[in-house]
Amino acid sequence: MDIQVNIKTKIKEVLASLNIEAKEEEIVLNPSDNREHGDYASNIAFRKAKMAHMAPLDLANKIAETFSLEGVEKVEAVKPGFLNFFLKADSLGAIIKTIVADPIHFGDLTIGKGKKVNIEYISANPTGTLHLGHARGAAIGDCLARLYKKAGYEVTREYYVNDAGNQMDHLAESLMVRYLEQFGNTSIPMPDDGYHGPEIIRLAKDLKEEIGDAYLADPKAHLDDFKKYGGAKLLDAIKKDLHDFRVDQDVYTSEKAIRDRGDVTKVLELLKPYCYEQDGALWLNTKKDGDDKDRVLVKSDGAYTYLLPDIAYHNDKFSRGYDLLIDLFGADHHGYITRIKSSQKDLGHNPDNLNVLLIQMVRLFKDGEEYKMSKRTGNAITMKELVEECGVDSIRYFFVSRSASSHLDFDINLANTLGSENPVYYAQYTHARLCGILNNASSFLPVDYDSDLLNSEAEKNLLLLLKDYENVVTAAVSENEPYKITNYVHSLAQCVNEFYSKCRVIDDSNPVLTKQRLGLVEACKDVLANALDLIAVSAPERMVSADKKD
Repeated sequence: MDIQVNIKTKIKEVLASLNIEAKEEEIVLNPSDNREHGDYASNIAFRKAKMAHMAPLDLANKIAETFSLEGVEKVEAVKPGFLNFFLKADSLGAIIKTIVADPIHFGDLTIGKGKKVNIEYISANPTGTLHLGHARGAAIGDCLARLYKKAGYEVTREYYVNDAGNQMDHLAESLMVRYLEQFGNTSIPMPDDGYHGPEIIRLAKDLKEEIGDAYLADPKAHLDDFKKYGGAKLLDAIKKDLHDFRVDQDVYTSEKAIRDRGDVTKVLELLKPYCYEQDGALWLNTKKDGDDKDRVLVKSDGAYTYLLPDIAYHNDKFSRGYDLLIDLFGADHHGYITRIKSSQKDLGHNPDNLNVLLIQMVRLFKDGEEYKMSKRTGNAITMKELVEECGVDSIRYFFVSRSASSHLDFDINLANTLGSENPVYYAQYTHARLCGILNNASSFLPVDYDSDLLNSEAEKNLLLLLKDYENVVTAAVSENEPYKITNYVHSLAQCVNEFYSKCRVIDDSNPVLTKQRLGLVEACKDVLANALDLIAVSAPERMVSADKKD
């Protein structure tokens, strides 16, 4: 069992012997900032001092006097009430063998074993190309999927295709106008809510090549054909852009299919007991669950609001047997959360099993100025254009480097910088450096995975950080915060480079120590690659400037 788990268990036992109850989540261990203060520190004495009717320092002393655990050299109580734990070198260094024995699965958790999670993200209408907001949602959503899989969950990545409703009608009308223009016919103007992007013009040209003038005589009679063609082609383009961004969905669920098979009608009937009629419309009572007002499901003209099919879709997801649903919405959908949860509660589902994350906006900067418009189209910059400008690695790293609930300023110049100030390059360079060390150490192979000689502060710092990886993964999953992985990557890279500058890894005069340090290097390389994979960033074995972009 992990030494940190053993320490927490022992603290709980010691507190129990003092008639003080403590929950596992109350006992927190943090790596010490200074090795003179031990390897781990805990503030549990502060948390339980009132219950114990003691001053924090007095309780800390009581715990330190009683605490005894194999692998822990000593425990100190220090003012104003912290506990510092000093580990024996062998208990700390054992992590190296654990890592190299199965580097791909190091940090895997079992908290999700036997559980199914559905993560829905992006879900842009198939009426155009993906833009910045979609890109950040894609990066965060995919990282969450990777994290939940590492935590032992059975993960389904899902894309909800909004292929029904007014937006698809507008797409059909827009494509019809562009198709007619291919024949010089400008008699029908672009609709007020039409789509003006260059991708619609390209679709019209492709359609003309495929069918010629087949729709020219009576174009309005073929609006459904325009809709099907445009929606299918644009969805294919979205899938390709996502694949190039290292995002591949498991399921694409069609809103139209949900409507066609009668799910919306069935859900409406189930919700009738929670509804009332007013002004000719049908309202769902969501105020009872904290919404600021009740919501219309069916308008006075009999048309469904956009909310009703979404309710049916979430009911469908719950009915598929998922233990947890996670939705990623744009920040402007804040008010949407309560009404969706309320509707699912009315349908008999546990609303606590639906988690909604709000994704804040991204602002691009280049040469010190905000960068809003595409030079190519004059419209908002697409995800594809940004990938061409900066490469997948930089975008994936930066887009998850802050909490989803925080705004993100993305500096294109920084993302393209080949230097330590660029955290992506810094992390990849560090991995390449570790690979280079191992490649240059052929005369010392096989390496030694023991650690009794790894006693310097730089080496202990690395060992502690490697040992903390599982805790970081746990926190990232439990809090739905992938940025904790990028924070860890940067900390590990810093710690590796400090070790490299202070410790001579390959020392011909001391082959025994060299072999052990090479074992530490291999473990660091493996964990760094493992963490980078969770955010879908490559871990190159060597750095070449031409590899900057994918």
